[in-house]
Amino acid sequence: MRVKYDQTFKDEAVKLALSSPKSYAQTARELGITESNIYQWISQQKDKAIDSPKLQEDIDLMSENRRLQQEILRLKEEREILKKAAKFFANETK
Repeated sequence: MRVKYDQTFKDEAVKLALSSPKSYAQTARELGITESNIYQWISQQKDKAIDSPKLQEDIDLMSENRRLQQEILRLKEEREILKKAAKFFANETK
């Protein structure tokens, strides 16, 4: 059975997917939709943005924000690994 989603839901799902550091797939699962839905809706938004500079700017900003949030998460993980390594080596030299 095919589920029909209203445009407001689609728009909000795309905004959430673009602004969240989570993967599109994870965002889709949390919203109870398929990965293909979210990818298709993002693609449709980007196609619409070609005609609207403001919408394109918003999408670009959300995409950049998402990229930066993912980078922050990666850097935090790396920092934790380095802390553990430093602690390990500090204990080993005693």
